Amino acid sequence: MQKLVLIKSQAVPLPSENIDTDQIIPARFLKSISKEGFGENLFKDWRYNVHTNEPNPDFVLNNPKYSGEILVAGNNFGCGSSREHAAWSLTDYGFKVVVSSYFADIFKGNALNNGLLPVKVSEVYLKDLMETITENPSIQIIVNVEKQTISFNEKTESFELDSYKKICLMNGYDDIDFLTSKKEAIQKFELKTQKVYEQEL
Repeated sequence: MQKLVLIKSQAVPLPSENIDTDQIIPARFLKSISKEGFGENLFKDWRYNVHTNEPNPDFVLNNPKYSGEILVAGNNFGCGSSREHAAWSLTDYGFKVVVSSYFADIFKGNALNNGLLPVKVSEVYLKDLMETITENPSIQIIVNVEKQTISFNEKTESFELDSYKKICLMNGYDDIDFLTSKKEAIQKFELKTQKVYEQEL
């Protein structure tokens, strides 16, 4: 996975609340077991006309004013079914961070396991951020993973992040990578334990 340490980017505003995983990536696209290619169908039923497959000009991802590696969404993002493909589609599209005032627990876990940072902020901060992006699409948002802060226009708020997942994000580790990074320490422990056992014999 890619390392996430300091993300400085414009953002895409998606003010809808209760965005569930079937809206993020519709069930009909879950046949693949590869993580690649899901970005094409991110918010498929919102991005495209279901009858003509033409881009919906009213949807934010089709609006050339907005771009960036940060998605700013309404409250209760990622609710619904537990599909990990929702996180895959967001990262494959190019998002590194999703900001909301609340995330569904399973989605949050899937996101962190796939190198996508869910940043939970207060409703007041989210409202201010959403309005600012809408009025000024070129505004830069700064997310500092080490300090666990998000900032724009000199307005900063802290967010919670599990210490283990923080290490993984900053180093680009998945769970296996993390264990591999501890290989030398594990081998030393095993050797030490073996010597103690042999002495007791």
